[in-house]
Amino acid sequence: MNKIRFTKMHGAGNDFVLVDDRDGSFPERGNLIAAMAADHTGISCEGVIFVQCSAKADFRMTFYNPDGTEAELCGNGARCVAAFAKRIGAVKANAMTFDTGAGLVDAEIVDEGLVKVWMPEPTNRRYGMVVERDGDTPVNGDYLVVGVPHFIVPVPNVAKVDVVREGRALRLSPVFAPSGTNVDFVQYIAPSKAIIRTYERGVEAESGACGTGAVAAAVAGMEAHGMSLPMHVRSSQGYDLAVEGDYRQSQGTGFVLTGPVRTVFEGEMDLDLLSTEP
Repeated sequence: MNKIRFTKMHGAGNDFVLVDDRDGSFPERGNLIAAMAADHTGISCEGVIFVQCSAKADFRMTFYNPDGTEAELCGNGARCVAAFAKRIGAVKANAMTFDTGAGLVDAEIVDEGLVKVWMPEPTNRRYGMVVERDGDTPVNGDYLVVGVPHFIVPVPNVAKVDVVREGRALRLSPVFAPSGTNVDFVQYIAPSKAIIRTYERGVEAESGACGTGAVAAAVAGMEAHGMSLPMHVRSSQGYDLAVEGDYRQSQGTGFVLTGPVRTVFEGEMDLDLLSTEP
């Protein structure tokens, strides 16, 4: 038998399976990750996160989408992994630095159940993009990368958006080929609040929350839509994320994401019993 221990956590409603892999013993990923993350036949989650050894930081966070593909970063996953790393002894202090596919990330456990992370600097800002859709009205939005790509679509009422249909169409648009993008529908409430719903790349469905999406929405809101920081961004699960930062030389910098993390349960899984068949 090939058993592993895991912890199920969520950050603002964004749920993950976390595994201590500092000994590097976890087997081949890909299909196995997808089987672990699957609804009904697996643990069910929006991402699988490994804590691994790193020569550059306190540890490495390796993140996999539920379809088995690796992603550079996940904001809420980063907050969860900080709390998890402290619990398993990968770090001793409440402040830490860890390695990710998007570079080094700093985090701090503020208190029990509240974690903040310093996000990568936004890049590739493209505001006022018009994305054509076959047989449908073009969409005006804002594109930027906060560790991972996001297309922000401001809407008057986020509750009325068909996130799966509209999000999938935009996520698969040739404009964002070949890697695609996450799509965030954002209702801005002046001066400093927003409600967000996200179609997440790799999940290929609406996500319970998206930390990098919340930061991307705050950046676009401040730089292109007259919003101010700190911004409080409410996830589709009803949790609030706080995005802070500075405004220098006509753009934002130094963004910090703060929000709740919770341990849901811990368990043991026999990987040999997982079905990796479609």
